[in-house]
Amino acid sequence: MHTQRTALCASLAVTLWGMTASVASADSVARGTAAFHRGDYVRASRELAPAADRDNPRALGLLGFMYEHGFGVPQAYDAAADLYYRGAVQGDPFAQAMLGLMYDKGHGVPNDYVLAYKWLNLAAARTGGRQRDAYLRFRDAVASKLSRNEIVAGQRFALGWVPGRLAPDVHLTIK
Repeated sequence: MHTQRTALCASLAVTLWGMTASVASADSVARGTAAFHRGDYVRASRELAPAADRDNPRALGLLGFMYEHGFGVPQAYDAAADLYYRGAVQGDPFAQAMLGLMYDKGHGVPNDYVLAYKWLNLAAARTGGRQRDAYLRFRDAVASKLSRNEIVAGQRFALGWVPGRLAPDVHLTIK
């Protein structure tokens, strides 16, 4: 009986710790996002970094944006692309769109319009409203650089994408 109670208490403690870590991560992301919108980029990066280390997709996307543009952290396209990729594979539309734009520009990753199309297409499919319209415009701008066969390839990559699984078509090589 004592062993069962100890095991139950241990299990409950692990569950509560996980819930606390999740709430702490959400609070950290909220504080980091608020600091970013106030223009306090150094504080934003300090708040977002621990959540990004725990693979919070929103934190990964926003911290990636900060590295891409040098807001509160050194500008580093390779770090931005890595953060965006980690958020994108989890299904965060912002991270997907930003990764698509990185592929379009060749910043931190090889220039690849097909992968740019794929990630922008996924981002547009996973969001709505003005954000979706913007992502569709970006995707269509990339599509104007592609042949019909390349567009089909980008669509197939997007259709074959599964959240949380590393995509075999994505090779994040640092330039």
